[in-house]
Amino acid sequence: MWRRTPTAVLGTVAGVVVLGAGLLAGRADVAALGVPLLLSGTWSGRPGAPRGDAPDRPTAATLVSPEEPTAPGEIRATVRLDPPSGAELVVLRAAAPGHESTDLVVAADRAEIVLRSATVRTGPQPTFVVDLRGYGPGGTTAEDPVRAAGATRLVLPTAVPLGRVPLPPRMRGLTGPHTSRRLGAGDELRDVHPFTPGDRLRRIDWRTTARRSPDLDELSVRRTYATAEATTMLVVDSRDDVGPDLRTWRGQGEQRVDEATSLDLARQAAASVARAVVDAGDRVGLQDLGRRRRPLPPAAGRRHLRRILHGLAMTSPLGSPARRLRPPQLPADAVVFLFSTVLDDEPVVLARTWREQGHRVVLVDTLPALRPVTEPHMQIAWRVTSMEREDRLRRLVAEGTPVVPWRATERTRAAARFEALVKASERHHSAHVHRAQVAGGAV
Repeated sequence: MWRRTPTAVLGTVAGVVVLGAGLLAGRADVAALGVPLLLSGTWSGRPGAPRGDAPDRPTAATLVSPEEPTAPGEIRATVRLDPPSGAELVVLRAAAPGHESTDLVVAADRAEIVLRSATVRTGPQPTFVVDLRGYGPGGTTAEDPVRAAGATRLVLPTAVPLGRVPLPPRMRGLTGPHTSRRLGAGDELRDVHPFTPGDRLRRIDWRTTARRSPDLDELSVRRTYATAEATTMLVVDSRDDVGPDLRTWRGQGEQRVDEATSLDLARQAAASVARAVVDAGDRVGLQDLGRRRRPLPPAAGRRHLRRILHGLAMTSPLGSPARRLRPPQLPADAVVFLFSTVLDDEPVVLARTWREQGHRVVLVDTLPALRPVTEPHMQIAWRVTSMEREDRLRRLVAEGTPVVPWRATERTRAAARFEALVKASERHHSAHVHRAQVAGGAV
């Protein structure tokens, strides 16, 4: 593994030439100059060299990645060096996909070198490849290059603060942060009703009772709407993963690490909605259209949010997309967030079916902003594809499914769009409550 370098060979040759020239010319001073060159080229690297024994094993290098999934925007790894005792220095070259390689020269001691690279991509991502080479005393010996490759890391999506997100038309459960349309214990008044068996005494409205029945022949109770929790299902269309460059849609070329693909945008949008739902105290679940596996059932809490982020990072295309015979079964009375590029009719069919089943559906458009192309055939192909896609989006809006774009320029306005949907739903609910109070004769 350790070989003599051209430096040692040239030193030996130069020493022989200078020594021979001095002897032929009868110049002892010239011959004396060749002796150090000859000795340094032949003596270094042998037992008894200035740093001890010559290296008898290659440099050991281990590339260690953190056990936890990588934080968004950064990939980290640590290189652990264990050079032999006879080495003098180690030269490293670290490379990562989409980045320029970096060269580093370190002393031949046990050390740990931290590597970092930036990325906007999420999900399983390749990490670092490190090539290193150790050098002996004086650079006269060197080992064959040694390569250490890091394992693929899982980069979790980052969540953007959204505030409030749309809720389902009907709530579920016996308690929660929202007001349902069922009678029960709550804070929002429904009506004032005559006392019936089963009503609690603390619900008696004495002022209304005194006004309606001065002799207290009939008691009146205040009835309220019960509290409940909302159920949200995140449905990620991972059947395709397209980037801003149309040329990569044919499977040729690699996606750039500084450009988010449609699946990266879908992961980020779903993570943002999941965080908003969990912050509100509601339940959230995950369904992947690209894989036939059990969905992540709805639940609440920070630990479940971590499971949602991990499940989003694991979503990826798997072979050719298979057509579903029927849409995935979702929990009743759940609001559905469908994250898709709408490049085919499948999302339109799913959204229509879920709406017919009584679900509220919100489609998040995750197609990234595309770079212009110069090839005429690609321009024609994209023009046809974009026209078909715009027709699908118009049909969705006409059928009552709101569409929220999630691109680089419109991502900042997503929170305002969701807030507008929430306010429209609140106005509809307030009108329903007012009609119920008028019909019940509320005071």
